[in-house]
Amino acid sequence: MDASSDVMTLAGRLADRDSLDISDFCPIEHALTLIGTHSALVLLREAFWGARRFEDLARRAGVTEQIAAKRLKQFVDAGIMTKQPYRPPGQRTRYEYVLTERGRALFPVLVSLIEFGREMQGTSKRLELVHGDGCGAPVVSHVQCAEGHVVPLTETHARIAAKRKR
Repeated sequence: MDASSDVMTLAGRLADRDSLDISDFCPIEHALTLIGTHSALVLLREAFWGARRFEDLARRAGVTEQIAAKRLKQFVDAGIMTKQPYRPPGQRTRYEYVLTERGRALFPVLVSLIEFGREMQGTSKRLELVHGDGCGAPVVSHVQCAEGHVVPLTETHARIAAKRKR
């Protein structure tokens, strides 16, 4: 099988990739500015695993307080997390970081990274995500269209969306 047949179809203006500067509108590049670093992804992992307080997020992610502060500020500014005040008895008001709806929308991304990393890991120490509602089946990621059809790579067409009328 020809390797070029295992790719997306580029349609419309994307079909002539050499004449187009995609960085102006590529959602991958935009997303990577927010979550495309090791520190960002491990902080997100810890948030999904329940860490909320700054100290816990930084320590569990294994990043410096300076890096954690920078990434968490970016997450808050981008609407991925929100800061919520709390006050331990006898202490000053502090803040915890909570995933927003936009942040929780990153769950499939983390599932895909876990699946990919698990394949690359190849050891017996493997993280597994399972459906915990009495089912126990592994959680997997897949790509589907808005109508619910599972869509393989070869049936995916990339195009620049038409501007919406207001």
